[in-house]
Amino acid sequence: MLPHGTFTAWLLLLSPLLVLLGVTLSWAVCPCADPALCDPIKHIPDFEVFVFHVGRKSWKLYDWSNITTVALFAQYDPELMCFAHSKGARFVLKGDVRITDMVDPDNRTAWITEKVNLAKHQFMDGINLDIEQPIFKGSPQYYALTALVMETTDAFHREIPGSQVTFDVAWSPDCVDLRCYNYSAIASSCDFLFVMSYDEQSQIWTECVAGANAPYNQTLEGYDKFINLDIDPKKLVMGVPWYGYDYTCLELSQDNKCALFKRPFRGAPCSDAAGVQVSYRAIMKQVNGSSSGRLWDDQQKSPFYNYKDKSGSVHQVWYDDPESISLKVAYVKTGGLRGVGMWNGDLLDYSSDPSAQEQTAAMWKALLP
Repeated sequence: MLPHGTFTAWLLLLSPLLVLLGVTLSWAVCPCADPALCDPIKHIPDFEVFVFHVGRKSWKLYDWSNITTVALFAQYDPELMCFAHSKGARFVLKGDVRITDMVDPDNRTAWITEKVNLAKHQFMDGINLDIEQPIFKGSPQYYALTALVMETTDAFHREIPGSQVTFDVAWSPDCVDLRCYNYSAIASSCDFLFVMSYDEQSQIWTECVAGANAPYNQTLEGYDKFINLDIDPKKLVMGVPWYGYDYTCLELSQDNKCALFKRPFRGAPCSDAAGVQVSYRAIMKQVNGSSSGRLWDDQQKSPFYNYKDKSGSVHQVWYDDPESISLKVAYVKTGGLRGVGMWNGDLLDYSSDPSAQEQTAAMWKALLP
């Protein structure tokens, strides 16, 4: 016979697989030292701080003083669940599915049931729907997506009291990347929208040059457009990037204009696919030794820098730091938004290096208006 602890560990590992296979367990074993930590979080915070966790053990070094939700975009970790609950933070699933499969109501019901069961057996507090597929207004997928959000919210709220259902949207409701969703209905159907105010160069319709990942004016215009759809500002959480883009320049002008290779995306002739995503952690290790040092674009209100690689090619890196983030986050308060979050919590330097600790602390602090 297996020791109780070993059996529990195996059950926790197998539970998601069994749920996926349609096997419903009638019970689950709480992995926390205090069984009360397996109870769902029910309180609604005054201010939301939403964190995406994508892996590694860096979560132990997050600034937990204000975190209210952790969305799991990595392998399930019962230790993280227990710790999040000990801090009063929700711990939620990732929900991603091909929307063409969800046109059939029976498929929607089956998918939602699977996710609810998985959340129950992992003692989780809801789901973050991260569906970023192109959908045209009035199509079967358009109506299926709206129904999926409404039905998911109804099921989670019914089966897990106090649970949270959220939906990730692009920085603007203007069919960004052909995501022509019914944003008003989706916002009404779930607890709130997480607005991904980054990758704002995913479709470049003007001059094909490098630019800010989240330019200030463009970012705030996106929120104005959501609110003009009669979406309550308290249904909006501002997402900010903890990463930037490294672009190889075809040519760099004297006024720091970096011409890009054309990389079309969903109809646009140019996009940030011409660059490579780079973490804030890596950026901080490179910027001070770059050929230009940190520069500031006052129109986009974003930092950037230039450097040459070993082959002699010129690069331009655009990113966000505490200064640019704080400027945007100030709108969270003035605009009456529900809160703030970032993609993602694991992109900072959590090492013991004093300068890294200072940089990391400043990024967490910048989330608070």
